[in-house]
Amino acid sequence: MKAKRETMPTVNVVSEVARAQDIIARSIVIGVGATVIMDLWAAFLRRCFHVSSLDYALLGRWLGHVARGRFRHESIGQATPIQHERVIGWIAHYTIGIVFAGLLVLTAGAQWVKQPTLLPPLLLSSITLIAPFFVMQPAMGAGIAASRTPRPGLARLRSVATHTVYGLGLYASAWVWTTLAR
Repeated sequence: MKAKRETMPTVNVVSEVARAQDIIARSIVIGVGATVIMDLWAAFLRRCFHVSSLDYALLGRWLGHVARGRFRHESIGQATPIQHERVIGWIAHYTIGIVFAGLLVLTAGAQWVKQPTLLPPLLLSSITLIAPFFVMQPAMGAGIAASRTPRPGLARLRSVATHTVYGLGLYASAWVWTTLAR
């Protein structure tokens, strides 16, 4: 009698790689699109209402100091400038937008990407407020939820509005992706 040979379950590696590539591509397109919309919102506020937004050079400066082991500053504006801080900051800004979009694509699923709805990106954008309120603002010297700024309530409102626009941008970018893919 022949011995029964045990076989390992086969995994369709090619389809898994294709799925991963699709998630990455959707995350990049949706994340870049949403971040562009957020930047257009900031430009609109700056031009029409003289409202300043985060200078991404300061984000780059902070990241440069983090890489050197210093996380917290009394005032990031007073910290020693970092070479190429503006470029670092803008790259980080778009990378963060892509990563958050990736979280949306992974958590909301393929069905959401095929038929985007507004609630998942708005929920995600409200969750992303954790980053500025509890990480970036305190580390850059502005305090928790901008508590050390001259007008903390206004700073918080601006953060909420900007992140809401990012959420709307996630929805709009997914909708455009879906419409163009038809």
